[in-house]
Amino acid sequence: MVGKDKMCNLMGRIVKKNLGEMGFNMGGGPVNWFPGHMASATRAIRDRLKLADLVIEVRDARIPLSSVNGDLQAVLSSKRRVIALNKKDLANPNIMHRWTGYFESLNQDCMTINAHSQNSVKKLLEFAELKLKEVISREPTLLIMVVGVPNVGKSSLINCIHRIASARFPAQQKLKRATVGPLPGVTQDIAGFKIAHHPSIYVLDTPGVLVPSIPDIETGLKLALTGSVKDSVVGEERITQYLLAVLNIRSTPLQWRNLNNRRLETFLCGANGKEYKPKKGLQQNEGAVNYIEDVVSEVQCALYITLSEFDGNLEDESDLECLIEKQFAALQKAFKIPAHKASDDARRMVSKKFLALFRTGKLGRFTLDDVPGDQART
Repeated sequence: MVGKDKMCNLMGRIVKKNLGEMGFNMGGGPVNWFPGHMASATRAIRDRLKLADLVIEVRDARIPLSSVNGDLQAVLSSKRRVIALNKKDLANPNIMHRWTGYFESLNQDCMTINAHSQNSVKKLLEFAELKLKEVISREPTLLIMVVGVPNVGKSSLINCIHRIASARFPAQQKLKRATVGPLPGVTQDIAGFKIAHHPSIYVLDTPGVLVPSIPDIETGLKLALTGSVKDSVVGEERITQYLLAVLNIRSTPLQWRNLNNRRLETFLCGANGKEYKPKKGLQQNEGAVNYIEDVVSEVQCALYITLSEFDGNLEDESDLECLIEKQFAALQKAFKIPAHKASDDARRMVSKKFLALFRTGKLGRFTLDDVPGDQART
């Protein structure tokens, strides 16, 4: 297997140089998604940024650099700004301090948050108020602007701020909630929400916007993998193949057995000829939870076995591609997708189910970007 000291260089060589040439590119190329509303939204955001007293730039904690809109950075660098690394509950907790330290070394305020947690968002608001302390003393009305690429959790953050504001100011009129959805591109207009009196503080929620041309294939695939680019633009199969390549290069399936995963051990015993029998007499909710855990363990078992039995060279692109093909077949069995299913349909079903497990954190907490200058992958 590939040692840790080779992982960074290997991943960069395979992904940046050759991913577009490999079989799992599926006829694609650079990943770009810039529908018409993004062009007009980008112009509107730039105009309103001139009026903002503070900007909360929301990024995905799994891809702190890849989830940057480069076209807005020149404007944002001249504003009071807090970088909020959202979805920290899905990111590797062991390196989040290195990311905040990295941004602090660039003199950029940074916080990790979970937009669904009021305690987490309250800390962000307290920090924002601290940043605005000097302005609050002389301005009757203040504006906080929330920006970011699609599906990083801006609307979830806005809605959590609403709940906090409603508790602080019960007399305030009922606030309109921001639309939240699992798909990028849900918010397609710029809307303002009042969150405080004396001084009046407004928060602007903005549409998620990408750059017209994503700089490289790896960045585009990371954005697609974390849901910032619609699956239909890239293709679920291509995204899944990229994810499998990442997991294999990092030897993640081999690490799952070392995480005291009793369910995985149970399934591995089953894979070695011993019968696995699920618990009976479970309540409905408990049964649903156990069903998901069983599916996750079967998936982890399938990837563990295929990688542990792999006798090729991960540095060889053809060998890596062959391994990924074997893993697709193993995942089809793990998800109990009938063998008679048409090949394209089966691969599509495998991809959808596998991506859903990753995106909801069922496979673990991952950070896909590397801290600049840090060779340790996580």
